[in-house]
Amino acid sequence: MNSATMNLASTHAAHPEPAGSLYWKSGHDLRLLENGEEFYPRVFEAIRGARSEVLIETFILFEDKVGRELQQVLIDAAQRGLRVELTVDAFGSPDLSPDFVGAVTGAGVVLHIFDPKPKVLGFRTNMWRRLHRKLITIDREIAFVGGINFSFDHLAESGPEAKQDYAVEIKGPVVEDIHLFLESAISGKPMKHTRQARREARRAGLPDEDSCSLLFVTRDNGNHPTDIEQHYRAAIRSAKREVVIANAYFFPGFRMMRELRAAARRGVRVVLILQGQADTPLAKWAPRMLFNYLLKAGVEIHEYCERPLHGKVAVVDSHWATVGSSNLDPLSLSFNLESNVFIVDRRFNNFLRGRLEVLLENHCRQVTAEHYEHTNVRAFLAFLAFHFMRRFPALASWVPHHPPHVETVRNEAGCVSTSRRPCDGADGQRNARVQEVQA
Repeated sequence: MNSATMNLASTHAAHPEPAGSLYWKSGHDLRLLENGEEFYPRVFEAIRGARSEVLIETFILFEDKVGRELQQVLIDAAQRGLRVELTVDAFGSPDLSPDFVGAVTGAGVVLHIFDPKPKVLGFRTNMWRRLHRKLITIDREIAFVGGINFSFDHLAESGPEAKQDYAVEIKGPVVEDIHLFLESAISGKPMKHTRQARREARRAGLPDEDSCSLLFVTRDNGNHPTDIEQHYRAAIRSAKREVVIANAYFFPGFRMMRELRAAARRGVRVVLILQGQADTPLAKWAPRMLFNYLLKAGVEIHEYCERPLHGKVAVVDSHWATVGSSNLDPLSLSFNLESNVFIVDRRFNNFLRGRLEVLLENHCRQVTAEHYEHTNVRAFLAFLAFHFMRRFPALASWVPHHPPHVETVRNEAGCVSTSRRPCDGADGQRNARVQEVQA
């Protein structure tokens, strides 16, 4: 993020991170959006039709074809008198120009920048505990949740490196939960759920599979560090026929690996769709250290080879599904701020399962024990990887809990004002009321 316009004062406050939903809510209309070709037109159409407000959080916003179209629809919305607030992560969106920022804030858009840090010797220093969520609410009536950023590389026309990814458009009661979450994140007023209430909600179990019920779940480094992972593990543990997981960055914790193996051993078909054409060497190398451990238990592993896989979705028995921002890797499970929706709806989940079947049938190669070379060197690396997973939650606590903060850029009556508000250093979150400092 270009910091030329950011000469800011500092305030200090600490609050717990806002929580997601507590209870399943039924009665929704859902639409699966696959890749930028489906996602961007629906989002931009919804913003153009907005009547009162647009709230957006995204990890990546690039100043490219997609980013400029988002910029224009937000400017148009603000100029119509709507409340428009946009939050971006400074690590994921590091190069927005002063002209780009000035255009949106000059129109009345309030821009929040999560944890901007200066580079040291050319390297970014804010790579840990990033704001990785991708959330949108419009008029408290429509929400979008998923893994798609605002960047040209989510469109096929960008070339062979275009990403394969998913989001879901939501209309119904859970939209209010997502809206309140974004409001609390912006204002610093936390949404609190007591421990007893959380226990009671977990005991309630899953709703009926024809109810189109949703649960909005977040992950942070304070009160909700394992919430998304716990829902994954519970769904895998309850599986009776099939588990299908499509995940871009797969290196889960020991407990989830154990659940996957246990499901396969009791006769459940467990299918993993992972990156075959990886966007980074580590994304391809790390999962392969786990292949032998999984294959021996009967887990099916398929590598998607058409283009880089960026999805974070799963379906269990066509009864339970999830779409969101959380990968099953150490960054998402132990550091980043994430959000997923969990879905109990036979029709939607069957549709998502069908779209994943298209990948399996047409664009994946299956990894088998015969094709997988399990050398002594790889066996040793797998041993290290296995024990690394067992110890990772404790190791993650050693990473410095620097206090991330949010810089807010706002234009009021033709005068740009900016502010900085710190987050709870213990939580690694952004939660303090905006204290505006006139530039």
